[in-house]
Amino acid sequence: MEIILGSLVGLIVGAVLAAFLVRRNLQGRIDDARSAGEARVADAKKSAEKELSLARQQLQKAEETVGELKKELKATKTNLDKKEERLARKEEVLEKKGDSLDQREMEVARRERIVAEKEKNLADNVEEQERLVREARNSLEKIAGMNQEEARKAIHDHLMDEVKLKAAREIKDIEEEARDEAEKRAKRIVGIAIGRYAGEFTSERTVSVVNLPNEEMKGRIIGREGRNIRAFEAASGVDVIIDDSPDAVIVSGFNPVRREVARAALERLVSDGRIHPARIEEVVETVGREVQQKIREAGDDALFQLALGSMKPELVKLVGQLKYRYSYGQNVLNHSIEVGFLAGLMAEELNMNVKEARRAGLLHDIGKAVDHEIEGPHALIGANFARKNGEPAKIVHAIAAHHEEEKPLTLLAHIVLAADAISGARPGARRESLERYVKRLEDLEGISNSFKGVERSFAIQAGREVRVMVENGKVSDDEAVALAGDIARKIEEELTYPGQIKVCVIRETRALAVAK
Repeated sequence: MEIILGSLVGLIVGAVLAAFLVRRNLQGRIDDARSAGEARVADAKKSAEKELSLARQQLQKAEETVGELKKELKATKTNLDKKEERLARKEEVLEKKGDSLDQREMEVARRERIVAEKEKNLADNVEEQERLVREARNSLEKIAGMNQEEARKAIHDHLMDEVKLKAAREIKDIEEEARDEAEKRAKRIVGIAIGRYAGEFTSERTVSVVNLPNEEMKGRIIGREGRNIRAFEAASGVDVIIDDSPDAVIVSGFNPVRREVARAALERLVSDGRIHPARIEEVVETVGREVQQKIREAGDDALFQLALGSMKPELVKLVGQLKYRYSYGQNVLNHSIEVGFLAGLMAEELNMNVKEARRAGLLHDIGKAVDHEIEGPHALIGANFARKNGEPAKIVHAIAAHHEEEKPLTLLAHIVLAADAISGARPGARRESLERYVKRLEDLEGISNSFKGVERSFAIQAGREVRVMVENGKVSDDEAVALAGDIARKIEEELTYPGQIKVCVIRETRALAVAK
């Protein structure tokens, strides 16, 4: 019984404990659920508060935007009202203008009718005037004996003559002013330069002739079947002319250095007597080296005479080659040295650089050393060589301008041009064939006589001056000045000549009376 009671008590206690534990467990779950619910509610509240705040901010921005839009709407409405007012005023103005345009159109139409009437009257007047002009022209043509083209040409010629006359007067005044100032000084400088230069000039002929001891030597020069003469011409680069000239043969060639080598080599072969192809080649080669040495020595000697110091070897060689070049019978190297001295003397009188003037004078004709190989005027050829070899621009320009292929722009260029003319114009400096000399004089007189108003002309001073006599009644003093320039220009265009040619136009007035 006690056991059963104890068991019952144990069961009741166990049930109570179990119930207590269950209740405690349920209470914990309820508390956890309550806590989780409260947390969720708190989170929901916070989220709702954030959303509410954001919504309020957006609402505030929307209200601000609406306010701005209202302001813009109000401003737009105000502008529209103003535009409507302006449009209304413009409509009123346009209506007024429309009325005015209608009136103007009516006025224009009226004026057009008046203009049409005037145009018709003017056309009638023009026709009448043209008829009168035609009648007057026909009358003038009958009276004057010339048609319209001839009259126009006569008027043109008359105007051209008046323009030329006016230009000639101005040129004459300018030239007289410049001449009065410069003539005395120029004459003094040139006179001093010529007087102080005491060098002698020797003229040599440009014929390369080799004298032979006898006529049999011609056959030996020709050789069997012409092999010797062919070998000689091939080695020397020249032509050997064997003709009926007694005891002489002629060496012909455009290159003066080759011609000199051939002349000296042929003289040596004739003197030695051994003439065959191998010997010919040997002698030509040996003489060629000797001539090149002479060329260098001639160039160095020219520099020494003018006290110029150093110069590029290529230029020294060109200067030396001038020793074998002649112009109108004048040795070009001697002429170049003389021009160097004269240019230096003139530069000294003008307080210029003397060595620079001498250098330009010496180099002014170096183009003649190679002008048989290169096309173009020797002045420009020489200037290009000087430029390539480092000569100063002043000297290059003086070389190019000494025959006025380039216009002289510096005082040095004018000095070299004058020195070249002085050297070439000295008595005996240049010689030419009688036929060529006479032909040049005839050409000068023929060009002068071709101008209107020229009575006769005379070429004097070996063709360096032409005196032109004009008819007093056809050419005035001012026209004589223009005529001299026209003749000089035509001579420059049609003739080739050394130095310069002076044109002197003479107009003479003669008064005659008879006493009875």
